[in-house]
Amino acid sequence: MIDLWTWTTPNGRKVSILLEELGLPYRTHAVDITQGEQYEPDFLAVSPNNKIPAIRDDDTGMVLMESGAILIYLAEKAGRFLPTAFEQRHRTLEWLMWQMGGLGPFLGQAHHFLQFNPGKAPYAEERFHNEAQRLYGVLDARLAENAYLAGNEYTIADIACWPWISRYEWQRIDLNDYPDVKRWYVEIASRPAVQRGYHVPKRVNEIPLP
Repeated sequence: MIDLWTWTTPNGRKVSILLEELGLPYRTHAVDITQGEQYEPDFLAVSPNNKIPAIRDDDTGMVLMESGAILIYLAEKAGRFLPTAFEQRHRTLEWLMWQMGGLGPFLGQAHHFLQFNPGKAPYAEERFHNEAQRLYGVLDARLAENAYLAGNEYTIADIACWPWISRYEWQRIDLNDYPDVKRWYVEIASRPAVQRGYHVPKRVNEIPLP
């Protein structure tokens, strides 16, 4: 059994979606980051950086924080969604790292300024909206040539990126401007495991669709 500490954010949804895709049994522990629960001592014991998500695996005793590390661990544990062939594996990790180092952090800043604090920092709004559009362009170009980010196979790279794109409205992005992102996004949104994982640890809204 896997314990999952999470909340209704893109980073949290990455892990619940993968757990649903893999069919691994897990228990959910909601950590309401809007109420500061990530700073409580019990959660600090499993996530030293006070960030969701985190997991504990009863089978191995492993305790992990950081969503990218968790995705790799779970994919390797189950032998799915992380190819073993040399080039495909590293292509998957390449795009996973792109999400961890670029897509997630910059779209998170877009949420902060465009969704939650509009009008307070025009320079920051312009900067992060422009970067969001650039990142969508990178994603669209990649998906114009490939069904999925790592090639023709759905992997943890797609699972990592998709929840961030599911907040396209917060980023003031029109998916019609990025037709290959839209195609990829809608296809993944139709997966039953994605639909279940999106609503962990609770239902907030339906999956946005363009």
